[in-house]
Amino acid sequence: MVDFGQWNEIVEGLAHSCEVNCRIEQELYDKYEVKRGLRDKSGTGVLAGLTKISHIQSFEEKDGKKIPCEGKLLYRGYNIIDLVKGDILDKRFGFEEIAYLILFGELPNAEQLECFKHLLAKSRTLPTNFVRDVIMKAPSKDMMNSISKSVLTLASYDESASDISIPNVLGQCLMLISVFPMLAVYGYHAYNHYERDESFYIHRPDENLSMAENFLRLLRPDMKYTALEARVLDIAFVLHMEHGGGNNSTFTTHVVSSSGTDTYSAIAAALSSLKGPKHGGANIKVVEMMNDLKKNVKDLKDDEQIADYLRKLLNKEAFDKKGLIYGMGHAVYSISDPRATIFKGFVEQLSDEKGRKDEFELYSKIERLAPQIIGEERSIYKGVSANVDFYSGFVYSMLDIPLELYTPMFAIARIVGWSAHRIEELVNVDKIIRPAYKSITEERVYRPMDER
Repeated sequence: MVDFGQWNEIVEGLAHSCEVNCRIEQELYDKYEVKRGLRDKSGTGVLAGLTKISHIQSFEEKDGKKIPCEGKLLYRGYNIIDLVKGDILDKRFGFEEIAYLILFGELPNAEQLECFKHLLAKSRTLPTNFVRDVIMKAPSKDMMNSISKSVLTLASYDESASDISIPNVLGQCLMLISVFPMLAVYGYHAYNHYERDESFYIHRPDENLSMAENFLRLLRPDMKYTALEARVLDIAFVLHMEHGGGNNSTFTTHVVSSSGTDTYSAIAAALSSLKGPKHGGANIKVVEMMNDLKKNVKDLKDDEQIADYLRKLLNKEAFDKKGLIYGMGHAVYSISDPRATIFKGFVEQLSDEKGRKDEFELYSKIERLAPQIIGEERSIYKGVSANVDFYSGFVYSMLDIPLELYTPMFAIARIVGWSAHRIEELVNVDKIIRPAYKSITEERVYRPMDER
C-alpha cells in the first residue's frame, strides 16, 4: 500500500516527468509557422468561421494599411451604443430585447417582445425538488462548477436531451437562459449556508420582472433594489451578452456543437471555458488588484504614487507578480473598448448613489495613467485602453454581489451568445471542427519490458 505522503511524492515525480516530456522548443512554433492561440504575431485571430451574430471592429483599412480606430461592437449589425441608448430613452430593460435580437436576428416589435418575455417567464422554473436534490447537495465554493453540474443534471430531466433539431435546441436554450440566474444564486446560497453557516433562503422569481430585477430579487434577503441598481445591472448583462465568435468560450461552443453533442453538454463546455481566469475571471482580478493598491499606496490622490505602483505591477513587484495591470488592454480593441465607454457613465451614477465617488475617481485615474505607464514600460503593437472588466467588478461590489458570483454574472449574460452560436453552427456546418497539429516526435523502436 502507498501511504498519503508517498502518494504525493510519487505524483510530484510523475508530474515532473510529464512536464519535461510535454515541453516543446519555442522556436519550433516559428519554424512550422504555427499560429499559437490561433493568432498571428500581431495578435490578430486566425479566421476559423463566419458569423452573422456580432462584429468587433478595432481597425480601419486605409491605403492597404490597418489603422487603429475607436472600438466598435455590433450585435446583428446594430451598434451596441445605439441599442443601449434606445433602451435608456424608452425607459425599458434591455436584456430581453437584445436577447431576442441576438437569437432571431431582428429587433422585436412591442408584441414580439411581450411574447418573448412571456416565453422566458414560463421557462423560469426548475424541476420539482431540483434545488434540494441537486443544488443543495454537495455545494461547491466554485459557482461555475456548481452551475455546470446543474446544467448537466438538467439533461436527465429532458426526454429529448439528445435531439439537436433546431426547434428542440431553441427550446432548451430558452430554458437555460431563463434559469441561469436561479442556478447561480441558489448555488451561492447553498454554499453560503452549508460551508459558511450563514442564513439560507430561497426566493421565487417574479414573472413580471426583468432578468436584472429578478437576479437582485433572488440574491438579496429583503428582495429589494433601487431602480438605478437594476438599470446598471441590466446594462452589464447587455454588454456581456455577446462578443464575436472568436472568444474562447464561444469558440468552444462551436467546436463542441460541431460534434453533434447535446445542448447541455455544449453549454457545460462553454461554462468550463469561461471559468478560466484568462477569460471570465478578469473582473475578480481587477477588484483584488485594487484592494492591494489601496493597501500599498499611501495617498490615493497622488498621481505619482499610483504611477509607481502601476510600474511595480508591470515589473512583477506587486500584487500577484504576473506583470499585468488587470482590466487594461484587450486582445482585439486598441484605442477603446466600447463596452467600457458605455459602462463608465452608469458606473459613475451608481457610485454617487452608493457614496463611493472617491473610489470611482480612483478607477478613472488608473484608467488615465495605466496606458501611459504601459507605453513606457512595454513594447506594444497596438494601443491600450480600459476594457469592460475594469469597471464591471467595481459595479458588482457596489451592488453587494459576492465575489463568488462575479464570473457567473458573465455566464448569465453570455449564454445568450452561446445559444445563438450553437444554433448557427448546427444550421450551417456539417463537419466536425478538427484543426491540424504537427507531431515533432520521431518514430521510436519498441523495447520489451525486460530491456527498458
